[in-house]
Amino acid sequence: MHTLLDLHGNIPTFISITAGKVHDVNILDEIMPEAGAFYVMDRGYVDFARLYVFALSSAFFVTRTKSNIVLQRRRSRTVDKTTGLRSDHTVILTSIESAKAYPDELRRVRYLDLDTGKRFGFLTNNFILPALTITQIFKARWQVELFFKWIKQHLRIKAFYGTSENAVKTQIWIAVSVYVLVAIVKKKLGLEMSLYQILQILSLTLFEKTPILQALQPSDSRKDSDGTCNQLNLFSL
Repeated sequence: MHTLLDLHGNIPTFISITAGKVHDVNILDEIMPEAGAFYVMDRGYVDFARLYVFALSSAFFVTRTKSNIVLQRRRSRTVDKTTGLRSDHTVILTSIESAKAYPDELRRVRYLDLDTGKRFGFLTNNFILPALTITQIFKARWQVELFFKWIKQHLRIKAFYGTSENAVKTQIWIAVSVYVLVAIVKKKLGLEMSLYQILQILSLTLFEKTPILQALQPSDSRKDSDGTCNQLNLFSL
């Protein structure tokens, strides 16, 4: 399930369900880049010919670099190493095949996670944002993992009821549709409760004719506005 997630609302804007043998990078051919948008992807999507399509479309990308990518440094910018940044370089690809696929300059940002000691290298075609912002943009990609985790935990895709292609796709699309509808309800109504809480309430009132605003109100506010109810108050007798 290849997913493009809009991080503003954690809403999937593109989904392609394929067999497991289909490599992630092939899905880039199905995405129409939007000018000015940022596309954050892991290194499994690094294909310079495809990434160049994003650059030509005036879209930005941020991705992890690979150890086997041969780069040549052109320019360097100073970084504040107390933030975890280690370098901020303008680079070009030097292998003949890669340079032909992506002839323009790239930006490489290196970062050290001060808590874990892990080192990361990022490639982007954006030269304007601060280097630390580039690392934070990539960190936001974790929302994609949380999206899949939420789908698996709360919409019960732990086992499939059928094993045919149609059965599998149907169950996935139903789960995704429920997720999107709940997310839309949360945003439109300005609710502070989590998606899981909203889902639980809706599942309990599934067969009741209750206005959605009333069903999603806190329990205290469901009482009559004058404080009366149908039960007698023993201590007022």
